[in-house]
Amino acid sequence: MKKIIIAIDGFSSCGKSTMAKDLAREIGYVYVDTGAMYRAVTLYALRNNLFNADNTVNVDELEKHMKNITISFKFNAETGRPDTYLNNELVEKEIRSLEVSSHVSPIAAVPFVRTAMVAQQQRMGEQKGIVMDGRDIGTTVFPQAELKIFVTASAEVRAQRRYDELQAKGMPADYADILKNVEERDYIDSHREVSPLRKADDAIELDNSNMTIPEQKAWLMEKYHTAASN
Repeated sequence: MKKIIIAIDGFSSCGKSTMAKDLAREIGYVYVDTGAMYRAVTLYALRNNLFNADNTVNVDELEKHMKNITISFKFNAETGRPDTYLNNELVEKEIRSLEVSSHVSPIAAVPFVRTAMVAQQQRMGEQKGIVMDGRDIGTTVFPQAELKIFVTASAEVRAQRRYDELQAKGMPADYADILKNVEERDYIDSHREVSPLRKADDAIELDNSNMTIPEQKAWLMEKYHTAASN
């Protein structure tokens, strides 16, 4: 079977990353979590006080810092998945906090941030054999991807998943706050000027609100085999 590019886009907390990581491991592809890249930039901005008092981004200051921000992924043999590193520091746990979740959409909407991240992502995909998930992979980063999936689920289902995930990690979680955050991110992601979240014309939609993980895996594997065999 030929090597292809698999682009998985969709709303926040749809399980895109888990789905993409599992698929990549199963078929021996490289996995890139683009959402983690924007989360890492957000963590950097929070640590360096690059948000204004009203939570908007101090764009001029952030632009000066962009050259100091390097994001990379290293495979974790224990989990069988890649971890996110910000300037060579492991930040996988820190970037999943609610504080980062609450600030990531405005960072991801900044044009020069997206330009820098997209350039990095495109370099990663030059050899194909890659699974990438995010908001604009099938529309902006890899419009030529052989397989594009657009994942969706109800906001309530996604908030519950996020809540359960934080609880399992022993991190503080409030369902109402998480639901509000999910809805706000949906709006910002869908209405931003640069690369808004939208389903690519040739993407296959997957509503996983009521699907089990094994059902989802089987569905995805079938789509992969079809795309890689053509």
